[in-house]
Amino acid sequence: MMIADVFGCHERVHMAIWNTTLRLLFFCMWVLVPSRAYRSECRLELRKADCSHMNLNTIPQDLPEDISVLDVSHNRLVELKPSSLTRYHSLEQLDASYNNLKVVPAGLCQATPELWRLTLRHNEVHLLQDRDLRNCTRLIHLDLSDNRLRLNGEPFSGTENLAWLDVSRNKLTTARLGSRPQLPRLETLVLAGNDITDLKMDDFNFLSESSSFRTLALSSLPLKKVERGCFKPIAGLQDLVLNGCKLNPTLMASLCEELSETSLRNLSVQNTQQVILLTSTFKGLDKTNLTILDLSNNNMYRITDGAFQWFPMLEYLSLEQNNIKHLTNSTFLGLKSLRKLNLQSALAKGHTSPLPVIDDFSFQLLVKLEYLYMEKTSFREITENIFYGLPCLRELNLGWSSTGLKTVSNTTFASLKGSPLLQTLNLTGMGIKTLGPGAFSSMGNLKTLVLSHNYINQYLTGEEFQGLNSIQEIHLSFNQQMITLMSTSFIHVPTLRILMLGHALSPNLEMEPSPFRLLVNLTVLDLSNNNIANIKNGLLDGLQHLSVLKLQHNNLARVWKNANPGGPVLFLRNAQNLTVLELDYNGLDEIPTMAFQGLSQLKYLSISGNLLNFLHDSIFDDLWSLRFLRLQKNLLTSVRQETFKVPLSNLTELFMDHNPFDCTCESILWFYSWLNTTNTSVPDRAKIYICNTPSMYFNRSVLDFNPESCKDLVPFQAVYVITSTLVLGLMVIAFLVHFQGWRIQFYWNILVNRTIDINDSRFKRLVECRYEYKAYVVHAQQDKLWVERSLLPLEDKDFKFFLEDRDAMPGCSTLETIVDNMRMSRKIIFVVTEALLNDPWCRQFKAHHALHQVMEENRDSLVLIFLEDVADYRLTQSLMLRKGMLKRHCMVQWPLQKERIPAFRQKLQLALASSNRVS
Repeated sequence: MMIADVFGCHERVHMAIWNTTLRLLFFCMWVLVPSRAYRSECRLELRKADCSHMNLNTIPQDLPEDISVLDVSHNRLVELKPSSLTRYHSLEQLDASYNNLKVVPAGLCQATPELWRLTLRHNEVHLLQDRDLRNCTRLIHLDLSDNRLRLNGEPFSGTENLAWLDVSRNKLTTARLGSRPQLPRLETLVLAGNDITDLKMDDFNFLSESSSFRTLALSSLPLKKVERGCFKPIAGLQDLVLNGCKLNPTLMASLCEELSETSLRNLSVQNTQQVILLTSTFKGLDKTNLTILDLSNNNMYRITDGAFQWFPMLEYLSLEQNNIKHLTNSTFLGLKSLRKLNLQSALAKGHTSPLPVIDDFSFQLLVKLEYLYMEKTSFREITENIFYGLPCLRELNLGWSSTGLKTVSNTTFASLKGSPLLQTLNLTGMGIKTLGPGAFSSMGNLKTLVLSHNYINQYLTGEEFQGLNSIQEIHLSFNQQMITLMSTSFIHVPTLRILMLGHALSPNLEMEPSPFRLLVNLTVLDLSNNNIANIKNGLLDGLQHLSVLKLQHNNLARVWKNANPGGPVLFLRNAQNLTVLELDYNGLDEIPTMAFQGLSQLKYLSISGNLLNFLHDSIFDDLWSLRFLRLQKNLLTSVRQETFKVPLSNLTELFMDHNPFDCTCESILWFYSWLNTTNTSVPDRAKIYICNTPSMYFNRSVLDFNPESCKDLVPFQAVYVITSTLVLGLMVIAFLVHFQGWRIQFYWNILVNRTIDINDSRFKRLVECRYEYKAYVVHAQQDKLWVERSLLPLEDKDFKFFLEDRDAMPGCSTLETIVDNMRMSRKIIFVVTEALLNDPWCRQFKAHHALHQVMEENRDSLVLIFLEDVADYRLTQSLMLRKGMLKRHCMVQWPLQKERIPAFRQKLQLALASSNRVS
């Protein structure tokens, strides 16, 4: 005994130390941590005052007197004084949850005569007496949950209009809340989470005159016994919630027997350990008209045939989250009125157990079933007759079920041929790899087909959807393999309205004709997340009703480049009725001027996450209906009126944050003014619209920009325009002279010749008198052919050249011939090539004598014809000439282009006709 006492003493000491430590910890968390989250003032909206989380000790007295809703939850109120509420005479709703209130103050309802809703959950209200709620005749909703109530007398007798009462989690040991009839208008009573073990015969006598009572919540009670007749005072009961109660088969049978004389229509017994349903489990409910039964989360593994035969009026049955191993053709016997059956996660494979089995014809008795939900359900296979006999079925959901289904053939769902009303089939995440020809041919009235999150890897030829004569929606998004479209992929489904192909396709949509061309009724097309890089102009041909187009997360940068072969692909040209267009994260760095032309119905445009740094002035001019614009996370530096005036004029919401804005007058002044005057919603405009340049505004808000600095720039605008014009003019002239100067000079020479007429008769006579030849031609022997072909054609009777090979007198000395004939020639022509410069005879005598004559007679008589590019130093070394010694028009370059030869001849004639006088 002494050892036990010592052990017990030590244990009590340890417990005391542990409790003290916990209290200190909670005190620190209460005092230190939340203090930083407290608000300093109440939020007012219309007639509602939100004073929660303010660390209040009393009711605020500075609020508008006409408030109708007051929230003082999550504070430190220890007392709710009626005097502090008298100024708020119009108060209708009061929430004082999560405080330290000890009592419900008497006189509360006198101070607030209009109060109809009072919420005091999570406090420390203990003793509730008659006087506390005596004058609360207008109270309709009362929440006293999560306190530690002890009732003294008849505390609810004065609340004759109360319709909803919650006293859950108060450690009540009895459901008896009064000893005499009261609460005549109560509709809902919540007793969940208390310590009630027995439901006694007179527990609900206080509700015997409550003709409106309908709902009783008894969740999470440690029920052990149900006395006969306990529900008789509330025979009008329609909804009973027993979730979380541990109901053994005997207790469950007793409950059903006692509920047989009620008007029960809705019974929820979730998580009540109903692991096996026997034929006798619900026998006591055969006299009720139960329409809803919820048996979810019971770890149920077996349902005896005929267990539901007592529910001929049942319309909704939920078996969600169970572990059922077998469904037979008699499992649902008797459920001839059932409209909805929920089998989500109802059949599950265990670690050691094989896959559950659903026999053929298991659902054939459900002749009125409209909705069958089997998501995340595992069963062995889909047989040809598994869904046979469901003439009223409208929706079948098999999403994420494990059935071993890999290929959908024309026999997989043959049993649904007898379900002519079927409109929705969900096959999401079932591991499907192949769709066979006519896979859904038995579903002629199907409107929605969902095949998302599968592993389909094939070319869609179009035969897969044959027979879907009424289909309106096909969902193939998030396919884990790759679907390849063909021009015939949707040839059998012209009724389609919604087509979802996001994250499902191969990246090439360049086929012609477009696979979508026959979908004339299509309104929504999702092609996002496919890395699409190649498309044609006719991608959307024929889609006159297309309203929503999703193309985000692709690779369309090249498609809209002006440098793209054939020009930018204007694929939106045939989608004039678009209202929603998403082009985010496509790597776009330019948008063609005509890209959005004609999209006058567009309301939502999103181009976020691209590389746009420039937008053409007229790019948005047709978007008069735009209401939502998203351009965030680009490289835009300016927001100019010329570009954004139209889209921002009627905008409802704008997102253009995270761009490197250039906060200068030219780039941002108009946008700054718009931000400060617009009624458009621009979320966080002061925080996330940040300047990048210039340095004085770096990393500051666009709203910090100073518009006064732009006023000094007005006088310089004209100077800027004039200067820019001059610079551009000079650049144009320079390019013109560089590339077309020869042509200008050619026509100028013609004009000069015609105007001055340098070949007049008087001049000719003087020349003829003094000179016998127009020019003496000096050339290398290798250039003889060029002279004969290109130079001699210029000769006529008044225009004659001296050529040694042709005009020299036989028998005369070569030196005399050169000297005499150079003197008798008006000009001396050198045909300059490398061969001439290397000819010793030309270098040593002809060039020397020509220069001697020039200097002796003081005349400009030399003309150089360059057949090759020769450096100035080579002329000096070989001919002792420099280009600077001659007039510019006396140096003529032989052109490489044939079309310039006439111009060359004009220049040469001008050079030969020019004056010999030294200027």
